[in-house]
Amino acid sequence: MYILTEEGKKYLKHGLPEKNLVGLLEKGSTDLSKARLQIAGFDIALQWCKKKNLVEIKNGVLFLKSKGTFPEEHALKMVDEGKHIDEKTATILVQRKLIEIPRNTLVKRAEKLAGKEIANLTEDLIKTGMWKNVKIKPYNVEAIGKKINIGKRQPYNKFLFEVRQKLVEMGFIEMIGPTIETEFWNFDALYQPQNHPSRDWTQTYSLKYPKHGDLPNKDLISRVKHTHENGWKTGSTGWGYEWGEEKASQLMPRAHGTAVSARILSSKPKIPGKYFAVSRCYRPDIIDATHGVEFNQAEGIVIDETLNFRNLLGILKEFAIDFADAEKVKFLPDYYPFTEPSVQMSAKHPQLGWVELGGAGIFREELTKPLGVDVPVIAWGLGIDRLAMFKLGINDIRELFSQNLEWLRNVVV
Repeated sequence: MYILTEEGKKYLKHGLPEKNLVGLLEKGSTDLSKARLQIAGFDIALQWCKKKNLVEIKNGVLFLKSKGTFPEEHALKMVDEGKHIDEKTATILVQRKLIEIPRNTLVKRAEKLAGKEIANLTEDLIKTGMWKNVKIKPYNVEAIGKKINIGKRQPYNKFLFEVRQKLVEMGFIEMIGPTIETEFWNFDALYQPQNHPSRDWTQTYSLKYPKHGDLPNKDLISRVKHTHENGWKTGSTGWGYEWGEEKASQLMPRAHGTAVSARILSSKPKIPGKYFAVSRCYRPDIIDATHGVEFNQAEGIVIDETLNFRNLLGILKEFAIDFADAEKVKFLPDYYPFTEPSVQMSAKHPQLGWVELGGAGIFREELTKPLGVDVPVIAWGLGIDRLAMFKLGINDIRELFSQNLEWLRNVVV
């Protein structure tokens, strides 16, 4: 059934390279470089000795672990004598190109297929050239094969990754801040008075334990305190109340990403500079198709002497069109304690109609000056979850965390 190849004949006469290497090491360990010169086909010998766990190498020296057995050598003798060998050994010797099927056998096999229609070409047909004498069954290139569901990023996770990537490509630097924040950074540094309705327990969460956290340096605290009380050096009259450190030190899960921006502004940022954050935020709310008690917010600031309100509107529009594929966008005047002028951006959803995406504006000097920044800062905070609803074509914000395998497999980001 098989005959020896030229290499097989050589191994039969001179021995298998791996057996010759074992014979050498039986006399004692030796350097790799010396063994390479003494054994013909050394690389093949070493490969098979390693495969059979016969040798080991330490610091460039070869050691014998086991003498092993070499059934392939006996099989070569049997093939040379025209005898049958077991299929497992034959497969190894064919792979090593030490034996092969005689051409006349291949021709006989191929002739049996002559004139017949076949679905797959065989080795016999290819080697003998007899493939020209058979009819190959045509392939239906439009046939749908078996669908394979490969592993991939969760759609919403992928969307957030692409938002980050695009902002970095636009020259923005990512900001990072703590999820558990003091009210100082979440409210006071943003010029929100301590009696503001948004600081009520019905509007924000708070920590039961620990209840208080550390405040920043005394100079910054003093500037923020005086700005709240009388306007400090900002030209404002302030809020006209007595500001307290205890309220400012209370801990809470951050309610908005703007807390991260406040930290960056106080840390001597680059001017001009562009910064962004995708932050997990928490607020008490009634859960429905467009609201959740926890959400991601895309927060950004741009710091430059030449900035104006028109620059802000351009950035917001690019967010809605490029990031969310929204076709219609509108801006409405709004009020936020820490920006003036302020604007709300909405986009039209195919099923939900006009959906508010977030707010933006130019930071008030009562916010920027106490933090050490004396140039215009435009800022925005957008509900990135709602932007994702547009991009992913879903009608309920809760579907962003869906366990529906059919949707997870088929949705395209």
